[in-house]
Amino acid sequence: VQLQASGGGLVQAGGFLRLSCAASGRTFSSYAMGWFRQAPGREREFVASISRIGGSTYYADSAKGRFAISRDSAKNTVYLQMNSLKPEDTAVYYCAAGTTTVVVRTLPDYWGQGTKVTVSS
Repeated sequence: VQLQASGGGLVQAGGFLRLSCAASGRTFSSYAMGWFRQAPGREREFVASISRIGGSTYYADSAKGRFAISRDSAKNTVYLQMNSLKPEDTAVYYCAAGTTTVVVRTLPDYWGQGTKVTVSS
């Protein structure tokens, strides 16, 4: 499956962004989807995941209450709505796909290219 992330940009602290990740290739509904991020000088970290059907979501503590992951099977797209953004959210954000939610959170089968998010203070 090929993943194409978009929606990054520059935003002020307290603002919001919605990232999108369009999937093509194999059946979108066959994969759990996730988002990761990598800040400068830091390791890539998990942000959020959503199950294949979309009924189950999981968030890193840093994302709980501010970010929301969703998916649209008709558009083969997964979204990450990010609200109340903080400067520490600045990172390159990557979407990922995996056969299960555990796989997508730990060792995804597929990665998209990153989209950069910069939050100014």
